[in-house]
Amino acid sequence: MTNRLIRSIGRYTTLLLLMLVLVPAVAYAQDEVSQEMFTVNNTWMLVATFLVFIMHLGFATLEAGLTRSKNTVNILFKNTAIVAIGLLTYAFVGFNLMYPGDFSIGQFFGFAGFGLDPGATGDTIAYADGAYTYWTDFIFQGMFAATAATIVSGAVAERIKLGPFLIFTTIYVAIVYPIAGSWKWGAGWLDQMGFYDFAGSTLVHSVGGWAALAGIIVLGPRLGKYLEGGKVRPIAGHNMPLAAIGVFLLWLGWYGFNGGSVLSADPALVSLVFVTTSLAAAAGVIGAMTASWTLQRKPDLSMVLNGALAGLVGITAGADTVSVNAAMLIGLIAGLIVVASVLLFDRVKIDDPVGALSVHLTCGIWGTLAVGIFSTNPDHSFVTQLIGVLAYGIFCLPAAFIIFSILKATTGIRVSEEEERVGLDVSEHGMEAYGGLSTTHS
Repeated sequence: MTNRLIRSIGRYTTLLLLMLVLVPAVAYAQDEVSQEMFTVNNTWMLVATFLVFIMHLGFATLEAGLTRSKNTVNILFKNTAIVAIGLLTYAFVGFNLMYPGDFSIGQFFGFAGFGLDPGATGDTIAYADGAYTYWTDFIFQGMFAATAATIVSGAVAERIKLGPFLIFTTIYVAIVYPIAGSWKWGAGWLDQMGFYDFAGSTLVHSVGGWAALAGIIVLGPRLGKYLEGGKVRPIAGHNMPLAAIGVFLLWLGWYGFNGGSVLSADPALVSLVFVTTSLAAAAGVIGAMTASWTLQRKPDLSMVLNGALAGLVGITAGADTVSVNAAMLIGLIAGLIVVASVLLFDRVKIDDPVGALSVHLTCGIWGTLAVGIFSTNPDHSFVTQLIGVLAYGIFCLPAAFIIFSILKATTGIRVSEEEERVGLDVSEHGMEAYGGLSTTHS
């Protein structure tokens, strides 16, 4: 039996080797990438895509854990719908807005048409100078697109109507996110200026963060969050183990988020990105732990969890272009910033249930500016990075505010007080997350 198995393995191995030798080589653009490297690049980018996909589970569990149990079904529903909406809208319009090829209005706007069509690249694999296929690029970038809307979900949790939220998500991911993305990743005006954002501290996280801020302003705070006399009533999450699982899933997914953004399987660069990403996250934990323990007199788990995410967001803009020591400093500062930001937003009555603004907007801005401070590339300028940060704020915040305001004036965006007290699970979905248990408490 063993000998027969060995002979079978030998025959299949020989057949596979013959196929590799006899199958004609694919035509690559300018023969810049070998067939072996082409295969390895595509394989790594698809693995990275799987990891980014896992981040959506992380967002769902983190958001559910940091909010009340009576809204869990609603949160899980939103996070499931966001992935579907993000992929479909990106396929229909977003991808060709983000990568238009030619810009029709200066370097600010371009559109390559509706739907996916690789054209000749589908046959020659000449896409991206033969480094990987059109389809690989689309699915990798499509996973990023949905992430921006997921950031908004956590910030407006526990009081927004489901229907209007999904309408907002569709418009923002289909139009606003890809236009903003085209300015850098689509070779638009910021790219021409020298603005740098490796994997999206601004292009993904701040773009989502500006929309989250607009949503919070239009919605207002949750019932009972802010009391008379300026007092803040803490509204604790119902499941800290679930929140912790979410953060570890997000940390895992970030290896695909940043590592895949190398856009090749270059071992030197991918491994460097893995190291800077890991150390920034670890330093973010230490920074948040130090700040929360000092300011709140007790170590706050939710702050520490957000500290890890703060470090990850902070390093995302420059993971490939800063030193290891700089990565640790960037993460440490992000961890300090996220705690101060959470407390500041509460003081000015900006109600963010999961700290999404502090993690994604505040630390996204910090990480983008940090490139201008710590980058080993002399072409990266702090002034240029600042211009990019301001440009995205000037575009994304008003755009999101207008969309939310129109929805508020037409369909309404906030549930009634009674529905909010009962919980969105029952009022919006007619079900509870934890069967047989009453979760409709305040």
